[in-house]
Amino acid sequence: MLHLKWKDAPTVRTVTCKHTNASKYLVSNVLTVGQQYDVKNETEEFVFIIDNTGNIGGYYKDYFE
Repeated sequence: MLHLKWKDAPTVRTVTCKHTNASKYLVSNVLTVGQQYDVKNETEEFVFIIDNTGNIGGYYKDYFE
């Protein structure tokens, strides 16, 4: 279960949130526009970051620059 170790894993890169206008999910509670987040893992469609709650969350890449 690798995802349990992502929080302690080294940061891959940092990304900046550019919007929280989600059509299906509510992300404005856990992301702040303009804030930088540490990417712990990523796939073609998602980035896994430590969000405002302090936990790892997976989000679509279109929210970030």
